[in-house]
Amino acid sequence: MRTKTLLASGAAATLALGLAGCSAGGEDTASADGEWPESITISLVPSVEGEDLAEALDPLTGYLSDGLGIEVEGVVANNYAATVEALGADQAQVVITDAGSLYQATQQYDAELILRDVRFGATSYASVAYTNDPDTYCEDEPVLATYEASGIELSYCNGIEPGGESATGQGPAGIEALAEAEGAKVALQAATSPAGYQYPVVAMRELGLDTDADIEQIPVEGNNNAVLAVANGDAEIGFAYWDARTTVAEEVPDIAEKAVAFAYSDMIPNGGVAASNTLPDDLVAELTSLMDEYADSSEEAATVMFDLVGLSDWSADTAEDEITRYGEILEQFAG
Repeated sequence: MRTKTLLASGAAATLALGLAGCSAGGEDTASADGEWPESITISLVPSVEGEDLAEALDPLTGYLSDGLGIEVEGVVANNYAATVEALGADQAQVVITDAGSLYQATQQYDAELILRDVRFGATSYASVAYTNDPDTYCEDEPVLATYEASGIELSYCNGIEPGGESATGQGPAGIEALAEAEGAKVALQAATSPAGYQYPVVAMRELGLDTDADIEQIPVEGNNNAVLAVANGDAEIGFAYWDARTTVAEEVPDIAEKAVAFAYSDMIPNGGVAASNTLPDDLVAELTSLMDEYADSSEEAATVMFDLVGLSDWSADTAEDEITRYGEILEQFAG
């Protein structure tokens, strides 16, 4: 069995951080000069839990072991921060983790970003500004475009989507309209939410709004409730991922009329895969190729990947600028 467990708190986390200074900052290991190690370890936070974990993880590590010709083991992290700690402590040489942890891994330990997560065909998504007051926030009449993931038509303005076509959800677009939000009731999610709080708050601040004084924040929990706050008139503006209106379409059949999308934020990156700088380049290249091809290697692999980490694919198009931007935004909310 290739499954292990990594604790992310208390003594284990302290040990990992203490070891990180030795492994990341010291001399390169023997594998860095081109000699492949006998084994490598991947740290990840799986979607499955408990007794199903080994069954879910082993097909991936087995596939990689066969392809690389060395043993590939899996370390189960309790949270995404623990994957970075594992990398820094050399307890893992590869991490499958979220975007914020990818940024930390590249900045703190000079890890190499090798793959990005693909969910429903996309490696990133926008935060959407919704409103029930298009007269204020739309420079043109709202148009309908099809959200292909659900096949329903939803409303957009400010040219962020072409009417009568498929919506793409590509930002940034229409951001300047947020300058009109002074004095508005704005539904915001928890401060840890990229789409529901962080990216919108940064966008408003960059337009000169004091988000503590110039707007009335209406706290909500979850993307669906951010949309419902707009649809029900509890807030003039709400922020959620693209396109969260689908989550309430059955509950609010006329959601396209009650919540118009008028702006997209910068694109928020999905997570991905990073590799330690102690691994030889040719091993990393082969690992990258194998993982990039995994979802297409068999029907079982595609199912395993979705069940294990909730992904449909990995992509070697890493778009590092999106990860860097995400890190810069996270730093604004640190502490």
